[in-house]
Amino acid sequence: MADSWQTTSPQQTHVLGMVLGRSLVGGVTVALVGPLGAGKTQLVKGIAEGNGEASARKVTSPTFTLIHEYPGRLTLFHIDAYRLRGPRELLALGFDELVRADSAVVVEWADRVMDALPQDLLRVGLTPTGDTERRLEIVATGVAATRCFEAFQAACR
Repeated sequence: MADSWQTTSPQQTHVLGMVLGRSLVGGVTVALVGPLGAGKTQLVKGIAEGNGEASARKVTSPTFTLIHEYPGRLTLFHIDAYRLRGPRELLALGFDELVRADSAVVVEWADRVMDALPQDLLRVGLTPTGDTERRLEIVATGVAATRCFEAFQAACR
């Protein structure tokens, strides 16, 4: 399943993330792909807030710590793969232990570690189309990702 959305501001990207956060199901991995400044972290702030994190200000890119954990309806693990040299380093962080029925995992710079990600995946490509405009292309593969995607689409209507 696949679909795309256009946002015209960081706030709209955040709101779309909130809808996605409310749609998360346990066991899903969200792979974020896009260039520097595409809005990946802004989207994660919305995802965390939609999942129940009380303050989006607490959500920052875990560039140096590599993994952040946020409480909510599901435990949300936020991984930044920018500094990783490949899939093996992601697995060495214990990635497999993070994908659980009571959690969701969001990976920024997922293209660097795609071979280590599960088949049950929600891939979100973020493409800048202007100064503040972004095109988000979402592709779902697998049972949990498809359920999440269908809930997200229904909430966007």
